[in-house]
Amino acid sequence: MTEALYTAEAHVTGGRNGRGRTSDGRLDLDLRQPKELGGNGEGTNPEQLFAIGYAACFGTTLALLGRRGNLEANDAEIDSSVSLIPIDGGRFKLGVELRISLPSLTGHQAIELAETAHQVCPYSNATRNNIDVALVVNGTRL
Repeated sequence: MTEALYTAEAHVTGGRNGRGRTSDGRLDLDLRQPKELGGNGEGTNPEQLFAIGYAACFGTTLALLGRRGNLEANDAEIDSSVSLIPIDGGRFKLGVELRISLPSLTGHQAIELAETAHQVCPYSNATRNNIDVALVVNGTRL
């Protein structure tokens, strides 16, 4: 295995109704079930954390690829949705939608850049063939 460039470490107690913190103390928060799942909604849930992480990673990938291709992608904005979807046998799966705005790029440039980013982004690679990920780029669903 190749040596990691960075490793994030976190500790969680109590699962979805507990507390989570990173080893460096930068993130320390209450975890709670959302109201839609019977919780009080008074904390953060794993789907929210995943949504932020995926959007941040994808945005960085867009900017990096944009620079490499002499395209302006630093103004990208991403709205992400992570859904918890029931499936057979009382199990659940995740679904993701990334709504990507690249105002400095034309429709074709934006779509091409987003498709390439989806092949490069570590979150996209981790989820590929595991969960459904939909991309919407400048209003166009891919």
